[in-house]
Amino acid sequence: MAALQWSEELALDLPQMDHTHQEFVALLQAVESADDAALIGAWEDLVAHTDAHFAQEDRWMQATRFAAGNCHSTQHQVVLKIMREGTDRARQGELHVLREMAAELAVWFPQHTDAMDASLAQHLRRVGFDPATGSVQKPGALPDDLIHGCGGACSSGDDTSAQPAAVA
Repeated sequence: MAALQWSEELALDLPQMDHTHQEFVALLQAVESADDAALIGAWEDLVAHTDAHFAQEDRWMQATRFAAGNCHSTQHQVVLKIMREGTDRARQGELHVLREMAAELAVWFPQHTDAMDASLAQHLRRVGFDPATGSVQKPGALPDDLIHGCGGACSSGDDTSAQPAAVA
């Protein structure tokens, strides 16, 4: 059984984000169950998906006045860099690195979803952002200033009254 399973606890009530997250979990499961011959290919599929997944969220943040350097986007960049380093090491014969990284991603992903993505989803719903078209239905709800920080309780310009609890 895979370390991470999709469940409604991971759902954020933003269908396009939830669908992308379901795909991430499925690809992570494919990595976890891959034999050595298929491992690098499964990992590369996960990295490619994660790159597109994070780029999509980063575009949404930019469209709704999250600062380009906020910690949510920064975390995306760091995770992708580490994942790509894992690819390089696996290509040098260190397949165990990918297995260890997959196990760590299975722990990291729910925490990231609960803390950062939940705040982003809440913000997108509040401003009426349509991920399919990129339009904002409630432009008056956009923050006056760029949102810095994580997009949650530590951020400027964001209503924090319904933010998820911080992950210890």
